[in-house]
Amino acid sequence: MAMSVGQAEEGTAMSDINTTPLVDVMLVLLIIFLITIPVITRTIKLDLPKAVNEPTETKPENIILAIDKNGQVYWNELRVPREALLDRIKNVTMAAAREGKTQPEFHLRADKEVRYEFVGRVIVLAQRAGVAKVGFITEPDRGVRGARR
Repeated sequence: MAMSVGQAEEGTAMSDINTTPLVDVMLVLLIIFLITIPVITRTIKLDLPKAVNEPTETKPENIILAIDKNGQVYWNELRVPREALLDRIKNVTMAAAREGKTQPEFHLRADKEVRYEFVGRVIVLAQRAGVAKVGFITEPDRGVRGARR
């Protein structure tokens, strides 16, 4: 709070900064932080599961669907047109059902540059064909996430 003592000329401007509003705002912010921080740090205690990376078992009956960066689909190592993919998947799932065997697993490998649209289309085709299990194959982490080696 500024207070002038003595005589001052009427035409001169006061050059002191009034810090009272600044101090008031800072005290209000301090009180808000003191009240909200304990609320934020309280959480429900949970025993979360630990992630375990298990290597994929590649069985002979498993089918690997690969999608390159251009959206081309490969059945194991044979290129398959997207139009024929649904019929091919249906044939495999129906053959397993006729023989009383469990469906083969479909392992989906996609290039990291591929558009999600192409991956989504393959998943929708697998769903329409009645596939029970689709697994996504990725490269394992080598140390810190996002770091390249």
